[in-house]
Amino acid sequence: MNHQLQVAMITQRLETFYGEPRWPGRENPLDNLVLTILSQSTNDNNRDIAFRRLLTRFPTWKAVMNAPIDDIADAIRPAGLGNQKASRIKEILTWISQTYGALDLNFICDLNPEEVKTTFMQLKGIGIKTISVVLMISCGVDIFPVDTHVHRICRRLGLVPEKTNAEKTHELMQPLVPTGKSYSLHMNLLKLGRNLCKAQNPRCESCPLADFCQYAAGKESSISGRH
Repeated sequence: MNHQLQVAMITQRLETFYGEPRWPGRENPLDNLVLTILSQSTNDNNRDIAFRRLLTRFPTWKAVMNAPIDDIADAIRPAGLGNQKASRIKEILTWISQTYGALDLNFICDLNPEEVKTTFMQLKGIGIKTISVVLMISCGVDIFPVDTHVHRICRRLGLVPEKTNAEKTHELMQPLVPTGKSYSLHMNLLKLGRNLCKAQNPRCESCPLADFCQYAAGKESSISGRH
């Protein structure tokens, strides 16, 4: 089976299993950019706590931009890598303000997504995953972000080579995703990664994609070989 057909079938299978997630509409791109930076190397719960603490401590993004790095780092400490993330958030906010004259990114939803990616990926702390999440969640762009969960599942399914990094996985997967299905597939793979296809002790026996999966087949073969 070719990978494009396989991804189409996986998308349909997950929609049958979890339902079809619908894009809820535009969200603030700057909020989502900061939220996605906070999510790097941590879990969703820690990210959300850090984001709430940041908004509680500083009433506006301008206040964050003007704050000392130590104060920002203290506010976002639950997300980990406080000093690094604080420095990057402050630098990015400063760049946005100086480049566009305001701390507002709503206009990016009306630009060519490739132009947005090229511009923002020049900034430290913004890679292909981060800007893809912002474009998909905030703007409804049909782009397929690859985070830790999605990357792990794509490798286990055999859709990309085992040693492929997340950036290359994005490059390989985007052409395979059915048109208009990036949001649905991404969100459902997140659910799968959090609930069943975990990094440790994946629950292959309960997975709706087990019959597509090289990892599950190898696990079953290993179990059979011990009997």
